[in-house]
Amino acid sequence: MRNDVLVPRHVCSRHVVLVGPMGSGKTTLGRALALRLGLPFVDVDARIAADAGCDIPAIFADEGESGFRARESRVLASALEGKPAVIATGGGAVLAEANRSAMRAAGVVVYLQVDPATQLARLAGDAGRPLLDVEDRARRLADLQVIREPLYRDVAHHLFDPSALSPEAAVTALADLLATAEASRE
Repeated sequence: MRNDVLVPRHVCSRHVVLVGPMGSGKTTLGRALALRLGLPFVDVDARIAADAGCDIPAIFADEGESGFRARESRVLASALEGKPAVIATGGGAVLAEANRSAMRAAGVVVYLQVDPATQLARLAGDAGRPLLDVEDRARRLADLQVIREPLYRDVAHHLFDPSALSPEAAVTALADLLATAEASRE
């Protein structure tokens, strides 16, 4: 991994918020990007599960999607109120207008775009996705994308497609994108 990417102080003084569908790489890239930028990493879904003392499928089973979304909004708001960090949101965090407004106001929002075939392949062995507990996962992902794509685009400051890149190359390219964008703002 290259360490010579200079990231302006402005990037490190604001949150970098990653949005996108399941399987887009928010957690994988977010963790590595945080390391690169010298920022803490917050995985909203992991924090929800830790706070609840159970996994996300159990939250969905006990509280339904609406209960999960309420938890998601609280955890996201708390993360956005904290010190600058790289924040990996859940795929549905963009559904609430308040979440989208808060993300845009608190930092730089990057939409990690991923093609459906890559998304489906990455999620093939993942049984921890309640919204994918259906017979036709490809159809469900397509249906979710129709609803969420405009919201991802609306909230994002930057679009980034990591599909064809290794995680290391994607982190380097994303750090470059952030550095270039911040340099042009100065």
